Amino acid sequence: MNDPVEATEQSTDGLRRVVLVTGLSGAGRTTCLKTLEDSGFEAVDNLPLSLMPALLVSLMPALLAPFAATDAPQPTEKIAIGVDTRTRDFDAETFLANLDQLRSNGVSISVVFLDCDTDVLIRRFTETRRRHPLAKDRPVADGVRIERGLLAPVRERADIVIDSSHLSLPDFRQVLTGGLDIADARVLTVTIASFGFRNGLPREADMVFDVRFLSNPHYDDALRPLDGRDRSVADFIRKDPGFDDYFNRLTAFIEPLLPRFAEEGKSYLTVAIGCTGGRHRSVFVASGLAEWLRKSGHAVTLRHRDLDKAAAD
Repeated sequence: MNDPVEATEQSTDGLRRVVLVTGLSGAGRTTCLKTLEDSGFEAVDNLPLSLMPALLVSLMPALLAPFAATDAPQPTEKIAIGVDTRTRDFDAETFLANLDQLRSNGVSISVVFLDCDTDVLIRRFTETRRRHPLAKDRPVADGVRIERGLLAPVRERADIVIDSSHLSLPDFRQVLTGGLDIADARVLTVTIASFGFRNGLPREADMVFDVRFLSNPHYDDALRPLDGRDRSVADFIRKDPGFDDYFNRLTAFIEPLLPRFAEEGKSYLTVAIGCTGGRHRSVFVASGLAEWLRKSGHAVTLRHRDLDKAAAD
């Protein structure tokens, strides 16, 4: 098995930087671009080589000032561009010539080449039932062989070569961000949603917690018209002998899971808290959980799905 990453000396300046992503079809170019987007890059895929200088002038005028218009827009600091053999007007000689020209104009540019074992590529194309772009009427292996030959000069000039044959998604992210010396800026956004079971489960929920065992304000005439955001309702629920222990256990259960979800590449997590009608208990617990997560430094949104429905808890 080859080492997953080979790197040569390169700039580690994270600002005003271009990353060109290329390599074998099926080796993970789309995944690579999405990972770079998560790290703050603006990503463009399948850009014709002849348009690359114009794109960089429009997005990064401060870098190519002699060629930029005087009314150029605010520059983009980091750009990732996907290029492969399917790109219009692609050939290795043109690619490398553009690379040299951009670097001579002062662009901090890195080339990431994605490689993969032939048998793994064949399996990927077979599993997805896709044809290889260079072997539409021939076996996948023929397309891989032709593409390797076309891209050989680019691979030799690449700053980073990543072999994706046996890398999981988290490992791929780690190899890429480590090789480019960039921060992985992914932030797991947690949505806390209250709901009423009588109106059905939220389809988007990743985890669902039932709080119908808590004391129900619905049976107090003074509290029935209010909702879980009201202090008197909150005080009523908080007096339930089981509330404190449940809430402490709930936060203790959720807390260690969040970094694990982020490590696996998940960007959004929805935690749903349900009671009967989604007006009192679930609203109070969901609000408390969202506040606790914010204080713990997490990015949180709070939504009360059934709060405005006529049915009361």
